[in-house]
Amino acid sequence: MKALITGGGGFLGSRLAAALKARDPAADITLLDVALPPGLESKYRCIAGDVASAEVIGQALAKDTDSIFHLAAVVSGGAEADFDLGYHVNMDGTWKLLEAARKLARPPRIVYTSSVAAFGGKLPDVLDDSTVLEWLTAQSRSCRRLGAVCNGGFALGAARLLEGRTVSTHWMDAARMAGMFPNAVIEPDRIYVKDGPLYTTAGVTAGIDLSLLLIEEDFGKKMAQDVAKYLIVYLRRAGGQSQFSPLLEMQANVDSAVGPIQEYILSKIHLRHTVESIAKHFNMSARNLSRVFGKHSGVTLISFLNDARIDAARRHLEGTDLSIKEIARRCGFDSGESLRRLFTRRLDIGPNEYRRRFRGTGPGVSAEIGT
Repeated sequence: MKALITGGGGFLGSRLAAALKARDPAADITLLDVALPPGLESKYRCIAGDVASAEVIGQALAKDTDSIFHLAAVVSGGAEADFDLGYHVNMDGTWKLLEAARKLARPPRIVYTSSVAAFGGKLPDVLDDSTVLEWLTAQSRSCRRLGAVCNGGFALGAARLLEGRTVSTHWMDAARMAGMFPNAVIEPDRIYVKDGPLYTTAGVTAGIDLSLLLIEEDFGKKMAQDVAKYLIVYLRRAGGQSQFSPLLEMQANVDSAVGPIQEYILSKIHLRHTVESIAKHFNMSARNLSRVFGKHSGVTLISFLNDARIDAARRHLEGTDLSIKEIARRCGFDSGESLRRLFTRRLDIGPNEYRRRFRGTGPGVSAEIGT
């Protein structure tokens, strides 16, 4: 492999270079950026200079490079910006380099043109930034993949790139995204979603999960495992985003028409509620209750009830040693098996595995033992 790694100030590039060397000790690697940390010259061919310069571009592409790894940033409000890393980001230079590479007799494989979107400032500013939106639209036509981390998906939506796509975002922004981009299907309980060439994630740390997926797709599972081991993270984080955030905080609204109904369910979660039993408690017909609840909460009564039970079970699993059977009883399930089925279907992880991964070990953990 003859690889050119550009951008990242040498910090990220040197780590990528080390990973490539571990995979292929014979790899011939060149690092290119405006400035590079000292000490890399003994390991790699290093070129520090203005990336927009024809001379620098000629040097960078002189070794019959077969792969270019592009680590750069797109910044809201213009093509360049200063960062605390101590160097200047110049996207114009990077674009000139990639254009020159594409015109070679044997164009190299551009492995990552997926730039980090470093949108400083507020999200509304980005949604109105024609420079960013036009850049995203242009990239979507030529790049192999396009992705967003957390609420970066709003920028993709503003560029009309979410039309007809299934996407994820942070659970607190899910309703807002659904309202702004009604032609997109929002799945807020997924850590990340891949829909064709479009990749989106839930929270910021879900970007690590997405990165591991991209590494596995390009370089295989072994490389992804090595990176996951280095970062001390799971290669595949089990379950949906719901396991890391309260399922009900964005739904319960005490001041709404269904607030008292939600409060009743949450305070009496141990009861084996049905639509009929809840309707009877509030002197309503089951049909009217279902209609009113769905209208004011955005979810069906059964969905809310199931989520409430799972959330209660999740807290028991994290904070106690209660048996699955006892947790099921306390959360209103018919049996331990009913709990297992719904929990696994909803979170894509079984209750025992969930407990093993996320149970606390501090003094606040109860020592109750069930049978």
